[in-house]
Amino acid sequence: MRPQPLAACFVLAFALTTGHANADPQSEPPAAPAAAPAAAPAAPAGNAESGRTLAYTCQGCHGITGYKNAYPSYRVPKIGGQSAQYLTQALTEYREGKRKHPTMQAQSMSFSTQEIADLAAYLSTVK
Repeated sequence: MRPQPLAACFVLAFALTTGHANADPQSEPPAAPAAAPAAAPAAPAGNAESGRTLAYTCQGCHGITGYKNAYPSYRVPKIGGQSAQYLTQALTEYREGKRKHPTMQAQSMSFSTQEIADLAAYLSTVK
C-alpha cells in the first residue's frame, strides 16, 4: 500500500470527524465559514464638563492668540471650535506616535481614551 500524501490524510481525518466518511480523500475539504469581521470598539462618549477641567493644561499654548513655541518656531493652532472627531483623532495620533511633536506627544500620553473624548467634547464647544 502506498502512503497517502499528507493533505489527503487531513481530508480523510476531517471527513471522519464531520460525518462525511464517504468523501473522496483526494478532493478538497469543504470551505470553512468566513469569520465575521470584528467590530471596532465604540468610542466613549465625551463629557464636556470633565473636559473643561482637563483643558486647563491646553490653555498655556492654545489659549494665546498668535503664540509660537520653541519647536523651532511652530505656530500653535487654534483648537477651540474644532470638531470633536478631529480633536479625538489628533490626540490619539499624537499618543500613538503617528503625529510628531514632543510637547503634544507627552501631553496626549497622559490622557486616557475617556479623557481624550472629554477634552474633544469640551473643546468642540469653545468658540
